[in-house]
Amino acid sequence: MGQVTVLINEKAYMVSCGDGEEAHLKDLAAHVNLHVTDLAQQVGQVGETRLLLMAALLVADELSEALAKVKMLEADIEQLTQTRIAALERSREAEDLLADVLDSAARRIEDVARRVETA
Repeated sequence: MGQVTVLINEKAYMVSCGDGEEAHLKDLAAHVNLHVTDLAQQVGQVGETRLLLMAALLVADELSEALAKVKMLEADIEQLTQTRIAALERSREAEDLLADVLDSAARRIEDVARRVETA
């Protein structure tokens, strides 16, 4: 198990994580620290707990927006998939129709060719 020291609002925290997850954890902590730093500049040092709570709410809001976008994109993908399936079906139907027309034309040509040979 890995251990990482992260810096939030100029205070060091020792955090455990899975092996190989250290860099990801540092990135997450840097993201939280950006929010805490911005909040501290906006509202002042209103206490570590309050700053962390406010930062957590901002991150939760970002997550909520991202999840809503994912849901919307999944719906778009489903709609596009259904449209693609319908287009493929229409294409197959058109190919079948074209094959029937070509078969009919070939039979007519063969009939004409037989008549010409017998004439």
